[in-house]
Amino acid sequence: MKPVYPVLLLLFFVLTCFSGAAQQTEKTVSGTFDKLPFEQFARQLEAQTSLRFYFESGAVDSLFVTLRVQNQPVRTVLEQALQNTPFRFAIDDENRVFITSGVSISPRLPTEFYQPQSTSAVAGRVAEEEPLPTENTGRSRYVSAAEYQVYEIGGPGSGGGRATLAGHVRDLKSGEPAIGASIYTESPNVGTTTDQFGSYSLTLPVGRYDLKVRGLGLKNTKRQVVLRSDGKLDIDVEEDIIPLKEVIIEAEKDKNVSGMQMGLEKLDIKTMRQVPTAFGETDILRVVLTLPGVKSVGEGSTGLNVRGGSTDQNLILFNDATIYNPSHLFGFFSAFNPDVLQSVELYKSAIPAKYGGRLSSVLDITTREGNKKKFSGSGGIGPLTSRLTLEGPLVKDKSAFIVSGRASYSDWILRQLKDNNFSQSAASFYDLTAYISHEFNDKNALYATAYQSTDRFRLAGDTTYRYQNQTASLKWRHTFNNKFYGVLTGAYSHYDYGIKSDMNEATASDLTYRINQNSLRADFNYYPNSQHTIEFGGSSLLYNIAPGSFLPRGEASLIVPVVLAREQALESALYASDRYDITPRLSLAVGLRYSFFQALGPRDVYRYAPGEARTLATLTDTVRYAAGKVIANYHGPEYRMSARYSLSDNSSVKASYNRTRQYIHQLSNTASVSPADVWKLSDTNIRPQVGDQYSVGYYRNFKNNTIEASVETYYKSLRDFVDYKSGATLVLNPHIETDIVNAEGKAYGVEVFVKKLTGKLNGWISYTYSRSLVRVNAGTPADMINGGSYYPSNFDKPHDMTLVGNYRFSRRFSTSMNFTYSTGRPITLPLAEYYVANSKRLFYSDRNAYRVPDYLRLDLAVNIEGSHKVKKLAHSSWTVGVYNLTGRRNPYSIYFKSVNGQIKGYKLSVFGQPIPTVTYNFKF
Repeated sequence: MKPVYPVLLLLFFVLTCFSGAAQQTEKTVSGTFDKLPFEQFARQLEAQTSLRFYFESGAVDSLFVTLRVQNQPVRTVLEQALQNTPFRFAIDDENRVFITSGVSISPRLPTEFYQPQSTSAVAGRVAEEEPLPTENTGRSRYVSAAEYQVYEIGGPGSGGGRATLAGHVRDLKSGEPAIGASIYTESPNVGTTTDQFGSYSLTLPVGRYDLKVRGLGLKNTKRQVVLRSDGKLDIDVEEDIIPLKEVIIEAEKDKNVSGMQMGLEKLDIKTMRQVPTAFGETDILRVVLTLPGVKSVGEGSTGLNVRGGSTDQNLILFNDATIYNPSHLFGFFSAFNPDVLQSVELYKSAIPAKYGGRLSSVLDITTREGNKKKFSGSGGIGPLTSRLTLEGPLVKDKSAFIVSGRASYSDWILRQLKDNNFSQSAASFYDLTAYISHEFNDKNALYATAYQSTDRFRLAGDTTYRYQNQTASLKWRHTFNNKFYGVLTGAYSHYDYGIKSDMNEATASDLTYRINQNSLRADFNYYPNSQHTIEFGGSSLLYNIAPGSFLPRGEASLIVPVVLAREQALESALYASDRYDITPRLSLAVGLRYSFFQALGPRDVYRYAPGEARTLATLTDTVRYAAGKVIANYHGPEYRMSARYSLSDNSSVKASYNRTRQYIHQLSNTASVSPADVWKLSDTNIRPQVGDQYSVGYYRNFKNNTIEASVETYYKSLRDFVDYKSGATLVLNPHIETDIVNAEGKAYGVEVFVKKLTGKLNGWISYTYSRSLVRVNAGTPADMINGGSYYPSNFDKPHDMTLVGNYRFSRRFSTSMNFTYSTGRPITLPLAEYYVANSKRLFYSDRNAYRVPDYLRLDLAVNIEGSHKVKKLAHSSWTVGVYNLTGRRNPYSIYFKSVNGQIKGYKLSVFGQPIPTVTYNFKF
């Protein structure tokens, strides 16, 4: 019997172990939990058991547990805690508890997991699918289910060693394209981003991949793909809802380091809404002014001076149509309704070869496509403006429209002012935007945009000003195959202004100006493999300018009519560029754009004596050119080169060089953008502008790419841009070339940018040290300014700093601030009086030798969201803010008046006191 004892002992030991394991799994829990945050609840369960919880903190931050249990099994306690919530739990064999939202998971592999897959020749067909529970409802279930499916792309063996996967990334709720979303695989480390249409193309070795998708304001998602040959996979993504504790924005989280582009700033509409502005309405140009290297001459101006360039050296595109005046109401509002905007991209250096025609920057503004799923709307009501946007499908999932309007009613504020110069004035504006998109099939899509804005104002007198923008664009996108697609764009741009005076019949008059631009452009993108991205194409645009007419108004008017001759010109270009990833650390981008410009007749061209200053006295001849004849011909190459070398996974250095040419010039009597500014085409007397820019930068990300930092330095040389002689007449001047001179300039600076994108506290800080200098040293001594020496440009402001901060207290309450400081802009001052032939004259300083006082402003806003109930008639929010919180009287301009025989200087401030605003926004 003795041999039996060891066997019984072993059996008892085994039973004890199994019993212990069972008791460990079925461990009971006791305790009282009163509104305990789930994270603390999980930690208390971990302390009582051997369980280990796994969940995303941000997903459960609004989940609280109220329970009283006594020796209850863990599963029962978890079921009670998660009852009537979208959360589910699963416990594996190692006592790990997984908490998920909206989807239940199995901690064990299905029995058929290791069975051979079925094959399919249909691109995008589901090869495997793990069943999901039926209680998982709504859009989250759809996306979660897609993540668990395995998609077979192409047929077996038909794609060789590599294959190209292409498709579109769209918002699941609205069907709009997700612009700038990252699609990548980690092994191998290959990725790309979606373009303005939400499309992507990715070339990989055939095999199985986890395709990850991330985007700003989007929930992270993935797709399991078996890539056999070329094929298509469209991906639906969900909009991310900001959680209570923090939002981790991982879209292109290392783009600051790994991307090729220098001097590129991207803003989406959600980011722009957080920056407080005057009168409480989101203003994209005001937000752009918070970026490093971007300045304006002062308050109430939306003109952008980018890296030492003038306002006319910026190409502003609205869905690929040029905007000539981007402002409303004296520059206090931008001309773009924020409710229709999708994103804004600002190129300050390394400008892509497909863009041309301007020296300093490109501001590319893209609208949303509209909701392809259901009808919806949004709008807002503020103290000066109201807006309304309607959108919806024309053919569900195929086509959509968006129509938006905005109008002002600012006269009531002017009437409240005691000064008659303002109380008797009037000002108003409106803008309208319409957009239609339609997908005929997988290869062809059409996009149409129409836009109009109109301003009218009268300032304490009989003179009425009116100006308007009109644009239209039509784009056809054709996909040839997964690696090759093209876009054909036709666009029309129009700007005109009119100044009417009719109080005195004898001097009643109409002054008008008009510019039209018609363009045709073809752009092609080719992705031969994951190392190359090739872009090429061409464009041509026709200018037609009516430089001005001054006509009598009414039969009693004694005004002598003046009508300047029209100007026409044709500007064309061809371009090609290639981005080549030489190694995983080293990338190179090379591009060439060759532009052509022809000034065309009919027109009279004046010739002046060579070697003499251009004046009416030196006018020698007038040459008449017939319609269509070439007056002047200019052309030349525009080089684009950039390189990036990764020092590590979170740091890199970049360098770039680009040459640009500009064939059109803006003539202005003011330092800021004015509605009465005119545009002049290059001709035999006025040469085109040419600019060269060299840039070097260091980029570094910190704390798992949640903090981006960069330092960029640049040097620009400019030549043949226009400056003006003292006392120049720019409006209705038939011999404008006698009052302007070709100048040269240089600009250099350092830009520091730090941006934090995560947490309850986020925002950015930018600092720029820069100089912008001008010299007029060519021609005759009479043409020289400041003796031919360099002098500061009108927008030379060496120091500029901006701090934008946002703090979110909860899902519904947040606050935003904007602090900005800059050096005062240059000014020319009268220094003394003197007499010539018994006539008093003023002696002025060298041009721009002095400065106005420095600029300083602090803005604050509080944002209050409505409840986040899904089923509501309309979702609403309030924005309460104060512009210029400290009431500082920042100078807009300095002017001088003769008082009792003495010249006295005065400072004009636009906003000399705090301006409170309240704006109500709604969405349905």
